[in-house]
Amino acid sequence: MSASNSRISLALLLFFGYFPGLMLCAVVSLSSIEIFNKHEWLKTTSTVYFLCKGENKKLFEDVKRLHFIYAFNGQQSWQVLSNFSSKKCKRCGLYEENSITPSDDAFDEWEFCPSDFTAPHGEYVKFKEKQFNATFLCPDCLSLVSSSSGKRGKRIAILVFLGALAPIGLILGVFGAYKFWLKKRKENDQAQFWKLFEDGDDIEDELGLGGAII
Repeated sequence: MSASNSRISLALLLFFGYFPGLMLCAVVSLSSIEIFNKHEWLKTTSTVYFLCKGENKKLFEDVKRLHFIYAFNGQQSWQVLSNFSSKKCKRCGLYEENSITPSDDAFDEWEFCPSDFTAPHGEYVKFKEKQFNATFLCPDCLSLVSSSSGKRGKRIAILVFLGALAPIGLILGVFGAYKFWLKKRKENDQAQFWKLFEDGDDIEDELGLGGAII
C-alpha cells in the first residue's frame, strides 16, 4: 500500500470515527439453516431462497436435504442476504420455488428487524415449527440499534432542556417588560413634572410677574 493510500485510509477511519452515524450499512448474512418440510413434492430436490420486499431473492442452491443442518461462513456467492441502514424493519420471508403454480410456496414471512439481533455476536434465530430453523448474523445491527437509541435519548434530553428553559424565558420576559414599563413611567412622570414648571413660567409671563419684586 502506497503512502497516499495509507493517508486516505487513515483519514476515512478518523472521519467515520468522529461521525459513526454515517456508516449506515449493517450487513445480514446466513449462519445456518435446517429445513424440516418441503412443498414441492413432484421434484426430488427443491430450491429454497430468502427474499425481502423490494430486494433481490437469494437462492440457497446448496440447501437440498431435509433435516440436515447447513452451516455457512459468510463467504458464499449469494451472501449478503440484506442490509439495514436504520432501525426500520423489513418484510422478509423464506420461500421454496414452485414449478407448477405461478406463486412460490412460503415457509414463513415475518418482520425482519435490526432489534432482533442479540449480543454478543449479533445472532438472530428464526424458528418455524415443522418448517425451518435458521440463524442469521448481523453484528453491526447491535451498534446500529444502540446508536439510534442514543440519538433518541439525546433528542429527549434536548426537549427536556428546552422545556425547562421555556418558563425561565417567560419569567425573564415578564420581568424585562415590567422594568421597561417602570422606566417609561418614570420618564413620563419627569416630563410631566418639568411641564408643570414650564406652564408656571408661562403664567407668570402672561401676568407680568416675572420681573416683579415683592
